[in-house]
Amino acid sequence: MKCIVAGHEAVTAKDFAELAFGIDLELFTGSAAETDDDRKARLDVARAVLAELRQSDPEAAAFAAALLRTSPMKGRRPAGRRSRRSVRRPAAHSAVAA
Repeated sequence: MKCIVAGHEAVTAKDFAELAFGIDLELFTGSAAETDDDRKARLDVARAVLAELRQSDPEAAAFAAALLRTSPMKGRRPAGRRSRRSVRRPAAHSAVAA
């Protein structure tokens, strides 16, 4: 069975989501090749679009918000967060002469 929305055939799940919700997934998920400046600009636009969607189409807004929350950081860690791994070093025992 083919999934056709507004005359366009959805081949992948990404295509179907774009056609069904009418939003550009890359706006909310980003791309691997974007620079930090590009990412900041994209997120500013995504937040503005999300604010409009919350008023006009709450279902699409919920989907877009989920994309923003779950989109991978492309190898970047947010500033201020530390890795959960820590190296435990054994305490140095020194002999104290009396």
